[in-house]
Amino acid sequence: MRSRLRAADVVRVGGAGLRAHPLRVVLSVLGIAIGIAAMLAVVGIAASGRAEVDRALRAMGTNLLTVTPGKTITGAPAPLPAESVAMVRRIGPVTGASATGTVAAAVYRNEFIPTGQTGSIEVLAAQPDLLGIVGARVVRGSWFTEATAGMPAVVLGSTAADRLGVRVAGPRVWLHGMWFSVVGVLEAVPLAAELDSAVLVGWPAAETFLAFDGHPTRIYTRSVETRVAAVRSVLPRTANPAAPYEVTVSRPSDALAAQRATGETLGAQLIGLGAVALLVGGIGVANTMVISVLERRSEIGLRRALGATRGHIRSQFLMESLLLAVLGGVSGTLLGVLATGGYAALRDWPAVVPGWAIGGGVLATAVIGTVAGLYPALRAARLAPTEALASP
Repeated sequence: MRSRLRAADVVRVGGAGLRAHPLRVVLSVLGIAIGIAAMLAVVGIAASGRAEVDRALRAMGTNLLTVTPGKTITGAPAPLPAESVAMVRRIGPVTGASATGTVAAAVYRNEFIPTGQTGSIEVLAAQPDLLGIVGARVVRGSWFTEATAGMPAVVLGSTAADRLGVRVAGPRVWLHGMWFSVVGVLEAVPLAAELDSAVLVGWPAAETFLAFDGHPTRIYTRSVETRVAAVRSVLPRTANPAAPYEVTVSRPSDALAAQRATGETLGAQLIGLGAVALLVGGIGVANTMVISVLERRSEIGLRRALGATRGHIRSQFLMESLLLAVLGGVSGTLLGVLATGGYAALRDWPAVVPGWAIGGGVLATAVIGTVAGLYPALRAARLAPTEALASP
């Protein structure tokens, strides 16, 4: 009567072979797990980064345009007219416009800081409606009011606050030879990153205390979503009718979209590195299985003598290899998910692990386990009972 080996028996026999050498199993599983965890973490972190960019775009909108002065034909700065913001507001589809202006002044934590050690903090005059136009949010204190906009008061960008060591409203900073009170601190502004490293002064206060000339150096505009392209085409001539070719118009959301695309490209490259690690893990599994076959020649001979067919032996070792790889795949998947979740929490991103990456990772380990165990399984199946039993 021909002996039969059920699927459950194949799994049980394959598992018994792994239990006999736990340390070897752990080391082999570790190689597979590292490869899968690396690939899954790369995919997950990249997906989480893209989700954060998408969230920022949804929150800030894609209808923000910025206008900045360019250069004249001689290379000199081409200032925007003082009335340029008012002219931009008259464009039909424009729903709002505001501006900042560069102030020739330096800010310090106190009057004892040596001149020149500004920490690369820029001083900007800000119009009252800037906050809503750029989608910024005050996390400490408040934005300028009608009263504070004309007083020696400042609002700090998030990076500027860190560099000055002032993270709450109330303290004072030394600006242009006099004290200015900190009335607020901003959260990071994704679509206007230049504000993060700036100290903002109310427009009237900048003219009164800092000799600001009133010319905007950056205009922010919001438009009807469907008319952004049309507004963009007329902004240069509207903002500076005398020299429209000396005006630069940009769309900050384009930079975020480029950042998203860059993240996808980098993620693809890192997945390649993870695949190499996975290949190395597969080689480790194959090596483990070859050694296992050599060490268990007597067991193979005894099973053949008791009626096990070549197919039974082949199935046993293939199952051992498959179980080894799947254990590594499951462990690596858990590590990759934990790594993604931890990194996303650290960066305050939404944690995203694509389902296809999890399924693909486990499937990849199954394929690698099958391929890695194929040669050792065939080698074991070719052993004749007498040859195997004669082995020491």
